[in-house]
Amino acid sequence: LQKSLSETFGADKYSRARKEVLTYMFSRPMQMALYFCTGVLKDETLFHHYALNVPFYTHFTSPIRRYADIVVHRLLSASLGVRSPIKMETEAIQKQADHCNDRKMASKRVQELSADLFFSVFVRVRP
Repeated sequence: LQKSLSETFGADKYSRARKEVLTYMFSRPMQMALYFCTGVLKDETLFHHYALNVPFYTHFTSPIRRYADIVVHRLLSASLGVRSPIKMETEAIQKQADHCNDRKMASKRVQELSADLFFSVFVRVRP
């Protein structure tokens, strides 16, 4: 598959853009990760990471990037006893997670539409 894709990208001035667009389009069908509060979900199989094949998985990035990551860092710090517990009920944390998921999905949709527009213009002007 990689060899076939590499041949499709070509070596002209559009090859980098073609690679980015096609790689994005191939990865689009992958399931998007969702934020959730573990205290709300009783089925622990939902914590499983399919690709890594691990039963419990969490992921977060630097807390300067997203609010959800700030919450995760604060909860993790509290669970390790580094800071005092967050004074939020489980349902309130889940409500924040739902809001972050909604915003992330909206952002992804705008990104997809932008890529579709770029690809349409690219195909139209390409001889």
